[in-house]
Amino acid sequence: MQRLKTRPQFQAAMAAGTVSRTAHFALHRMALVQSPAVKPDTGPGSQDPQALFGVGSLREQAWLGAMVPKRWARRSVTRHAIKRQIYAVGAEHELLLRQGAHVVRLRSGFDKRQFVSASSEALKRAVREELQLLFAEAGRRLARQAGAQPGATATATTTAQARP
Repeated sequence: MQRLKTRPQFQAAMAAGTVSRTAHFALHRMALVQSPAVKPDTGPGSQDPQALFGVGSLREQAWLGAMVPKRWARRSVTRHAIKRQIYAVGAEHELLLRQGAHVVRLRSGFDKRQFVSASSEALKRAVREELQLLFAEAGRRLARQAGAQPGATATATTTAQARP
């Protein structure tokens, strides 16, 4: 799985739209398709957003980025713990994420009274469970959109969730 690294990659993935939402997270997805013809460059800044993700086999891989704003998680240890959970759960659902650039964005904070420590098992468990729901909903939605190929996406989601 590739990680999003640059601001234009994050912006392109987020501009494509939201696939699923939970109480604290949103999943944005941009499908990466092979373009049969190369578009001519018409000037600076007119680059095709999909060109940011390489060509050939790079487009067939899963791309994932995590956005955990300081607004919703003040302490860096909390932000990093949430990002680790995002990447871990994303790796479990790698088959679902193929041929797409994805950004998981924290959209609201966790209650500080309920989760006192960033390293608490309760916070890690709550984040992981909510991320599992986020990816499961995304899998169902992508299966509906695929129409003719719902079995492939559903199988990927089931296989990824069955891993220990």
